[in-house]
Amino acid sequence: MSFFDETDEPTIAPRTTTRRRRPPAGGGRRPPGGAGRRPPSDQQAIQIRRAVAAAAILIVLILIILGVHSCQISARNSSLKDYNSNVASLIQQSDQTGSQLFSQLSSGGGSNNATNLQNQINQTRVNADKELSDAKGLGVPDEMKGAQQDLLVTLTMRRDGIANIALQIQPALGSSTSKDAVNQIAAEMARFYASDVLYKDYTIPEIVAALHAVGIGVGGTNGQTVESGQFLPDVQWLTPTFVATKLGTSLPTPSSGKPAPGVHGHRMDSVSVGGNALQPGATNTISASPPPTFTCTFTNDGQNSETNVVVKVSVSGTSISGQAIVPQTTPGQQSTAQVTLSSSPPKGTYTVTASVEKVPGETVLTHNSQSFPVTFQ
Repeated sequence: MSFFDETDEPTIAPRTTTRRRRPPAGGGRRPPGGAGRRPPSDQQAIQIRRAVAAAAILIVLILIILGVHSCQISARNSSLKDYNSNVASLIQQSDQTGSQLFSQLSSGGGSNNATNLQNQINQTRVNADKELSDAKGLGVPDEMKGAQQDLLVTLTMRRDGIANIALQIQPALGSSTSKDAVNQIAAEMARFYASDVLYKDYTIPEIVAALHAVGIGVGGTNGQTVESGQFLPDVQWLTPTFVATKLGTSLPTPSSGKPAPGVHGHRMDSVSVGGNALQPGATNTISASPPPTFTCTFTNDGQNSETNVVVKVSVSGTSISGQAIVPQTTPGQQSTAQVTLSSSPPKGTYTVTASVEKVPGETVLTHNSQSFPVTFQ
């Protein structure tokens, strides 16, 4: 083989070089919407969730506000109801104090009982003073401030009236009855009457208006009860002669002047207790406690009208008696006096005498009284 002979060389595949593409400056192409942004569907979902959360928060806030408002309304309504209930309780107590006062005044007892009666009335005044003090300590809603002012005036008038009456008891029941003292007691009754008017015509309407203004019903089955009691039991207490009658005394009459011409006097017709007429010829049984009240019926058998007629009932062998005064009697007409004994008689049998006291110009006294055997048990 010659040196110059060509020799077949192995075929070598040419090397292919793959060029890497460099990312363009700035990091290459970005996905639509910019780097780090979520797809549109994710964004909408987030916005919806945010809107729902905001709505939920708003609803919670509204519920909280409504709850607070509801609690405020409930608290206000409760305070109005509580005030009405407290006023009703105080007025009931005040009316009971009034009943106690008029029971004391009606017991009378004359000059012998003046000091004791004054002490009793002073104790009643203490009760009235406490009721006024309790009223001043009430919790008062703004809607009830007007009613509260009138309530305090009402209870103040009652307390002051009782105190002033106590001061006049001894002169009114003295051995020589003071007409001025009796007149002053009657004037204090006008204070009680005014307190009833103030409470009924002003305090009650103000309470009712405040309750109605917030939708609270009054009366009926489920409505609020408003107390409308009465302190003064009878307008007759405004007249001095009626006051004197209840106290068991009589107003002084002018010493000058002569009785009118003609016959003067009265006749005792009958006496009863609890609807049972007493019989002169038989033993009558009566309960000693409480002190019995005798109904004495008598007739003016004279020719003249008489004023301040005194009717007495006495129990033999004791100092127990009672009296009442009839302001006026008319010729030929019957009158009735309710006479309560000053205290309970001891148990046993006694003679009870009921009599119409002599009036000026009366000369015949044989038929002025009746006596009965009575067994007290």
